[in-house]
Amino acid sequence: MAATPDEQARPAREPAASYDAVVVGAGFAGLYMLIRLRALGMSVRVYEAGSGVGGTWYWNRYPGARCDVESVEYSYSFSEELQQEWEWTERFATQPEIMRYLNHVAERFDLRPDIQLNTRMTAAAYDEAARQWQVSTNAGDHVRANFLIMATGCLSSARVPDIPGLDSFAGRTLYTSDWPEAGVDLGGQRVGVIGTGSSGVQVIPILADQAAQLTVFQRTANFQVPARNAALTAEYVRDIKARYQALRDRARHAPGGTVRVLHPESAVTVAADVRAERYEELWAKGGADILGSFGDLLTNAESNATLADFFRAKIRGVVSDAEVAESLCGQDYPLGAKRMCLGTDYYETFNRPGVGLVNLRSEPIEEVTDAGVRTTAALYRLDTLVLATGFDAMTGALLAPDIRGRGGLSRGECQW
Repeated sequence: MAATPDEQARPAREPAASYDAVVVGAGFAGLYMLIRLRALGMSVRVYEAGSGVGGTWYWNRYPGARCDVESVEYSYSFSEELQQEWEWTERFATQPEIMRYLNHVAERFDLRPDIQLNTRMTAAAYDEAARQWQVSTNAGDHVRANFLIMATGCLSSARVPDIPGLDSFAGRTLYTSDWPEAGVDLGGQRVGVIGTGSSGVQVIPILADQAAQLTVFQRTANFQVPARNAALTAEYVRDIKARYQALRDRARHAPGGTVRVLHPESAVTVAADVRAERYEELWAKGGADILGSFGDLLTNAESNATLADFFRAKIRGVVSDAEVAESLCGQDYPLGAKRMCLGTDYYETFNRPGVGLVNLRSEPIEEVTDAGVRTTAALYRLDTLVLATGFDAMTGALLAPDIRGRGGLSRGECQW
């Protein structure tokens, strides 16, 4: 990302030898941590591997990338002034809009002077005598800090799948978690996508618009609910801003930290027509509220099955090819046990000419060759391979650098 005029005018402060705190990452958590530590009077250095702030949103630029939490909630709550001045434009914000928001926060609170971009922390060792961390980066920095704060996020370290021959592919390989900033022209190409999680559900319909032929390789069928994204009306925004504090209070006491309508009844004790009507209403509304349609959906297997069957009926009603529909209905886990994806026209995409689905449960991948993906049944020739394989979640970014604590012990050597 090229430097903005503001970044050029206000370069990062010259590195010091010692700080009260070093923060790793300049996404949502890192920016907020910088604000809080400054308020405590601390000296802070933030190291960010990207060329701009934004954290995982800086890297996840794939077509169709957007948040699956409603934008008015997927935002900071520490500043009422910020809440009132920022204008979200869509129910579920796109990656570019989230980046505009985070850059606005960095500007509004003058955060850039304490952020060092294009810098990855590579190692940290705790000096017991000095009671400080010694922190090293790939840019040659060697600094000390009383506190080392890893604001690296839980979905930030890309997962490279262990597929034989992956490096031998002669075409272009793309990761949804590190999409080229300039974009990619896939016109006239044969494109393969491995992965049907949240990133895959979002990117597949967009790639189907661009590619001449799209082949989706699915290992695990996902439950996808329509997002029903839409522009936010002025009336809706005014209403939210008038009661923002109450909304935040509800979210802080809600499961998952987001506001959701929760119905306490059991899905198996209500009348069948009541259950069906509620599922239809929340399916039409879109978003994740359907998981709150009954109180025991995540604790009672029989209740969960009623919602899973509802989803599968929707899939079969949309997808015209019966074999493809059954592959998309092949979830072997309770609904909600894996992240439920929000999408737009995902199932409808499989009705389009030139779009195919390969069920890896029936024909597993053997290898990637120079020409494409070979399964136990066929060789699928490709020009571009897209890996929507997600992240080494939760611990990936924490385990990447060499961090050593008391006695020089690494995390793997520590007794927990």
